[in-house]
Formats: sequence, C-alpha cells, structure tokens
Amino acid sequence: MRQTLTNDPVVSAPPAAAHPAGGVRHLLRHLGEMALAMVAGMVLLGPLWTVAGAPLGLTATLARPDVAALTMATDMAVGMTAWMRYRRHSWAASGEMAAAMYLPFLLLLGPYWAGSLGADALLLGGHLLMIPAMVLVAVRHRHAAPVPVRRHPAVVALARRWPTLLALLITVNLWAEPDVPSPWLMLVLPGLYLVIGAARRRLRGPGGLGRQLVGLAAWSALVLVAVVVDGRTAAWLVAAGWLAHAGWDLLHHRRDEVVPRAYAEGCGVFDAVVGVTVVLAILTG
Repeated sequence: MRQTLTNDPVVSAPPAAAHPAGGVRHLLRHLGEMALAMVAGMVLLGPLWTVAGAPLGLTATLARPDVAALTMATDMAVGMTAWMRYRRHSWAASGEMAAAMYLPFLLLLGPYWAGSLGADALLLGGHLLMIPAMVLVAVRHRHAAPVPVRRHPAVVALARRWPTLLALLITVNLWAEPDVPSPWLMLVLPGLYLVIGAARRRLRGPGGLGRQLVGLAAWSALVLVAVVVDGRTAAWLVAAGWLAHAGWDLLHHRRDEVVPRAYAEGCGVFDAVVGVTVVLAILTG
C-alpha cells in the first residue's frame, strides 16, 4: 500500500482533539467565520448585480427592497456555502445555512407586500432574524464530523493568501472610483504598528520602539507637508506615503517583526492598492 500522500489533493479530517466537536469555542469560531463569509459575499458579489443589471435595464428592479433583500440573501448564501465547503462541512449543513439566509426575508415579504411592513423594517428585520437562524443551524450540526473535500492545489494556495484576498476584497471599490483620501489618515498606518507591537510586547526586539517612532515621525512630517501644500502636490505626497508604507509592511513581513505576518501581508496589499488608486485619481482627475 502506498504510504506517501504529500501530493494527494484529498485533505483528511483533522483529529477530533484539534477541534472538539460541540465545543463552545468551536461553535463561536464557526459562527464568526460564517459572518465574515456573509460579509465577503455581499462585498464581492453585490457590485456584480449593478454591473450586470445596468445593460439589461434592471437597475430600478434591483433597487426594489424586496428584490434587494433576495439578492443580498443570494450573495450571503454563496459566500457562506463556499467557505463551509472549504472547511469540510457537509452539503446538508451548507444547504441549511444557505436557507437561513433566505427564510427570514421570505417570512417578512408577505407583510411587506401587504403594506404592513416598511422597506427598512424588511431589510433590518431580515438581517436580525438571520442571527438565531444561523445559530440554530450551527448548533444542529455541532457534532458533525468534517467530511473529506477534494481541493485543487490552486484553491489551497489561494486560501493560504487570505490576508491578500481580504485586502483586495476591502479595496475593490477603489478601482471603480479612485479617490485621494485625507492626508491625516496616513497617521493611522504607523500608529497601528505601535499599538499592535505594544499589545504583542514586540517593541523591545529588532525593529522595535526606536524604528517605529522614527516611522511615526517620518509619516507625521509627510502629513504636515501635504496639509500645508494642498492641491495636486499634496495628492502625490499622499500616494507616496501609502506606497512607502506598503514597503514598510513588506520589510516587517519578511523579518516577522512587531506585527503578525498575516497583518503585514494584508496591510501591505491594502496600502499598495490605496497608493496606486490615488495615482490613478490624480492622473484621471
């Protein structure tokens, strides 16, 4: 019998001790992942409805509260189903979680069409009712063992780059509408390094407090100059500041200093996208 399984794309279920079935921490983690997958589905798929609907003359239809509720439910269901399958949940559990996205809206559509429920109440009520529906499904399947899922190597490689994917997801709107953010936002960049580094007690080692204070001083000076000069020059300084911080992130990622490497990766991609889109806003403005 062949013993080497390093190239086998089928990933077996982890030991029971690694993720205790039914544990409160495991349940909360699962619900947290579902919430993030739900938001990711809306952020990623939401703009596609607008892009696809405009040429077909469906803009007004998609803007109707009842249609918008069902499209949001679809976005969330797609995001959560994809993630649940990646996390080796069964099709039955994935289907029930997807149904938990639709059922609250379906229950409220009748009163909405009858005129006894407003548009805001429909959307808000549907989202609120999703919470107990999600919890019910998660508790129902809390003892279910993970099932083997055949993952393509490309999918595994992309999953390992989740900070990059998350950063791209957050900044997808910047490519459609490039803009120049306020120079003051650049102070957040070195400030977060100090806060995270202090929380992790990593400011005493290499790349510690001294380097972070130098970085804070440098970006503070850049902000002050951008505020004083204003106009196009200020916009170029803002672009330079964000792109420079992307390099700062890369340095800390390679050296694994101060902040977690996942944060440095995601922050670096985010900063690079902001810097590039600021340049686009300047050139097309």
